Amino acid sequence: MNGTPFAAVELKLSRIVDVQVTDDTLSVDLEDGRTISVPIGWYPRLAYGEPGERANWRISGAGYGIYWPELDEDLGVEGLLLGRQSMEIPSSFEHWLQRRQQARLQAIP
Repeated sequence: MNGTPFAAVELKLSRIVDVQVTDDTLSVDLEDGRTISVPIGWYPRLAYGEPGERANWRISGAGYGIYWPELDEDLGVEGLLLGRQSMEIPSSFEHWLQRRQQARLQAIP
């Protein structure tokens, strides 16, 4: 056999049952008993979100995704298990931050 040996890994997905977001960590509990915890800094929209916005999440994608409507953030179990960080380009994130700041300024009486 030539070449480099490799192992094929089967990724077993499980549905989301709970989500906790702190100032430092995103933790996702799965129905099979696993908990995935990753640094919140991997997802800048969550990192910049207010505690109330972070707490307002919904399970999506037939149980395999999480959506934060106020932050317009979507994450999936597969990406979390694979350790994927946000792939949002910096200019898109900056545009989101600017729109967010403008909306807050307009809300001030």
